[in-house]
Amino acid sequence: MDSGSVAFLRELLAETGWVERTRELGLALRATRSPGGLLLVGTPDDEPWHLTAHLTDEARLSELPQLAPTLVRWSPPADAPPHLRVGLDRVQRAGRGETLFVLAEQQAPVPLLERVDDARRTGATILALEGADSELTGLAHDAIAVPPRGLITFDGAQHLVSAAAGEIPQRPNLRERLARLLEKVSGPQLAD
Repeated sequence: MDSGSVAFLRELLAETGWVERTRELGLALRATRSPGGLLLVGTPDDEPWHLTAHLTDEARLSELPQLAPTLVRWSPPADAPPHLRVGLDRVQRAGRGETLFVLAEQQAPVPLLERVDDARRTGATILALEGADSELTGLAHDAIAVPPRGLITFDGAQHLVSAAAGEIPQRPNLRERLARLLEKVSGPQLAD
């Protein structure tokens, strides 16, 4: 999905609360302190390759190296390149300043939930994008549930989160800051 499609999706969802929620989760991803400290893990049958690629692009384009994710795999081949050889043991070593982002469109398996719980206990921030998994939501510091047959697909939610993570907030110009200050002092102004 290109940036124009993401913008169109945001426009369609503007009144639903989805844009704000995905922006909040995107901003939480940015709180990771170091490159490689953002760990992405999925379920055994659905590793988050697509989101990993998008966050890698967002890290480069927004010059936010902490967004460059580490893809955590269930059974990485021993002969895979080093960046594709990261196994679940990395989740157990997650700690303060690191973020574990769990993607589970279906029910998260117990071994994953146990590792997520371990990472939370050692100080990692746990974020989740899930399909309706109350156990995973209970372990996460912040989570978005994407209901099946809802307004947005699981894939669409991933695109919104990754785009939000790479957004560079615009600082208001002097005129906007003055207008906000005047509004605080005198209340909202009526349009001419």
